[in-house]
Amino acid sequence: MSRIDETKDFVPVRIAVLTVSDTRTPDEDRSGAVLVERIEKAGHTVAAREILRDEREEIAAKLRDWCADPGIDVVMSTGGTGLTGRDVTVEAHRDVYEKEIDAFGTVFTIVSMQKIGTSAVQSRATGGVANGTYLFALPGSPGACKDAWDEILEKQLDYRHRPCNFVEIMPRLDEHLRRK
Repeated sequence: MSRIDETKDFVPVRIAVLTVSDTRTPDEDRSGAVLVERIEKAGHTVAAREILRDEREEIAAKLRDWCADPGIDVVMSTGGTGLTGRDVTVEAHRDVYEKEIDAFGTVFTIVSMQKIGTSAVQSRATGGVANGTYLFALPGSPGACKDAWDEILEKQLDYRHRPCNFVEIMPRLDEHLRRK
């Protein structure tokens, strides 16, 4: 079972938070605030935070910019993962991914089922990797952001988490770009 190995040092990561919404302002961004609070409480750094409209090309461009920034290790977006016509965050993420973390969406669905039952089928949470950066698209509700962080991301972004975690393989995410 998973556990924290207290003999290892904590390694903070730099995380950017993107809220995708046509209507939210910084003062009304409860989901982004939930993520920022949890990121900082865990000992990580919030490297950037923005709000963008539900526009696929704008979202993908911001994801690419942040993936190219050496000061950002992880990008978490919130919002735009549903089924309506304006929900394009998942498509924007997939435009950027080099590899998708298929199990992230599956595990998120399992966690959600325990909280909201079959309504979990309406989320398309996803995760992937691009340019050595992890990307996660989370639903726009504060509860879903809490669930994703508390049940999955807090553990996987902790270098001490065993048997394995995302941080320990971070230096190898872009190894294909360094091969000769």
